[in-house]
Amino acid sequence: MNTTVIAKSAKLGDDCVRDIPRLLTKEEIRNLSRIDSRKFTLAIIVEILTIAAAIAISETWWHPAIYFVAVIIIGSRINGLGGLMHDAAHYRGYTNRTINDIVGEIIALPTTASMAGYRNSHFAHHRELNSERDPDWTRNIGLEEFEFPKPRPGMVKYILQYLTGLKIWSAVTGFHKNKETRDIPAIVARSRLVFFVALLAASIAFGFWKQLLLYWIVPVMTVFVAIRYIRNVAEHYAVEHENVLNESRTVLAPWWQLYLIAPWGLNYHLEHHLFPGVPCFRLAELHRLLMTREPFPQLAHVTHGYFGGLLRDCATLPDPHPAATASKAVPAE
Repeated sequence: MNTTVIAKSAKLGDDCVRDIPRLLTKEEIRNLSRIDSRKFTLAIIVEILTIAAAIAISETWWHPAIYFVAVIIIGSRINGLGGLMHDAAHYRGYTNRTINDIVGEIIALPTTASMAGYRNSHFAHHRELNSERDPDWTRNIGLEEFEFPKPRPGMVKYILQYLTGLKIWSAVTGFHKNKETRDIPAIVARSRLVFFVALLAASIAFGFWKQLLLYWIVPVMTVFVAIRYIRNVAEHYAVEHENVLNESRTVLAPWWQLYLIAPWGLNYHLEHHLFPGVPCFRLAELHRLLMTREPFPQLAHVTHGYFGGLLRDCATLPDPHPAATASKAVPAE
């Protein structure tokens, strides 16, 4: 493993390399950036218990319809754990960074990702947003599902392809093939290998391989990757790309859409890029505050609904070549 790359990535951090407007005071940023480890722990427990309850109900009262609902719930809650892992990747889970990283790696396991690898890729994404040096952007270049504008039926078609598992190969390999994702500490790589081998062996030895397939593999290969596709599009595609306030998107949506697609503040992606040190639990508060600060209300790209406003944006707003957006920025006030 290339530990030099990891150290360099961690040192560079998650701040955008371009100028952004000075929208908050240092005191406001400091207050909003406080870590709430109790709330973070409780959020993890809620997600795990929800998954356990869905499995128990499906196993106790087995029926195809109940199983279908269980897959949706489990897939969405794995997405929720991924959202909390995202906060841990930004060191927002616990003030003790060792605990933060251990817990972050554990909750990353259901998503198949390594938090360390995700951190490398994600920090590069933050620094070089939507440019040719952004790994999240470049790995989607050439994929039809990330080319816009796209009529609503086209978007629905691709969502259904992800939802039915037809896009699982590109969804999984697309994330794991880049060098930032693969460059993780040896101890993390070995621990992950031991865990997955032990889990497979135990499932065969104790006869729960079927449950492993039904309640992990199927939700990850269908609902989870479909949600991740919707979020990827919502976060950075079909937006104006004129400056740092409208090359990411915030989505204001009904509670059930947020629960399934963007829990734990994941819908406030624009605010997160501007202030990555703010924990997910404070992003709604951050959004309300920014809406009172010029020029945020005029320039920010805010979309209403994942199945309403987002689909309309996808049908009307094109995406330029990433090189064309690399140097654009809002001048500091």
